[in-house]
Amino acid sequence: MNNLMNASAPAGEKPYIDPVCGMKVAANPENSAKHGGDIYYFCSQKCRDKFSADPHSYLHQHTVTQAAPAARAKARDEDVIYTCPMHPQIRQRGPGNCPICGMTLEPLVATGEEDTSELKDMTRRFWVSVALSLPLLAITMSEFIPGLNLHHLLSVSAFNWLQAVLATPVVIWGGWPFFVRAFASFRIWNLNMFSLIGLGTGAAYLFSVVALLFPERLPDAFKMNGMVPLYFEPAAVIVALVLMGQV
Repeated sequence: MNNLMNASAPAGEKPYIDPVCGMKVAANPENSAKHGGDIYYFCSQKCRDKFSADPHSYLHQHTVTQAAPAARAKARDEDVIYTCPMHPQIRQRGPGNCPICGMTLEPLVATGEEDTSELKDMTRRFWVSVALSLPLLAITMSEFIPGLNLHHLLSVSAFNWLQAVLATPVVIWGGWPFFVRAFASFRIWNLNMFSLIGLGTGAAYLFSVVALLFPERLPDAFKMNGMVPLYFEPAAVIVALVLMGQV
């Protein structure tokens, strides 16, 4: 029965494979089940109960996909144990983010094929954010570049709205994964890097939106030369830099 079971082999000779989640396990009579005259060992009682409820589905799945363990692990992602590379004490079934640092969890046991879905997602967000942040940075810093002072070419209203149009996709779409992780950290009050990123960029962006739409409602103490400063550019650039770090 390959290394799914070998009831006659010594327990230390080679590990058994849990037919439910694919983990390597030792022979443990407490987490074992007998089917068709063969004994199968499991990583936990939960996997054993799943197998006992429908053994044929797991045995058939193993027969069909034993040549491609990575595909099998992906198909039953919720049964794979994931851990944090920075905090190995974190263990959970299925993918997610570390509740301590916010990093993406990785499979505890390598499947032989790396999951690059997050890398592709972060890379796409990064390049879109760069494409919007660079012109945003250029127009806000143009007054320091000889011959490129756009403040004299655009009205104040047009200049401010142009910043908002360029920054909004970067902050909201590009930075969305960071806001999700920041919210989770505040919800359980386990603050981390994403708490700071979400709080800083979120505050800068929301303040700028209020200043753009309702400048008359802000006190004079917030104004410089009679105008409320906007922080669309730093919020967008920070998101782009953090995305670069993630990539």
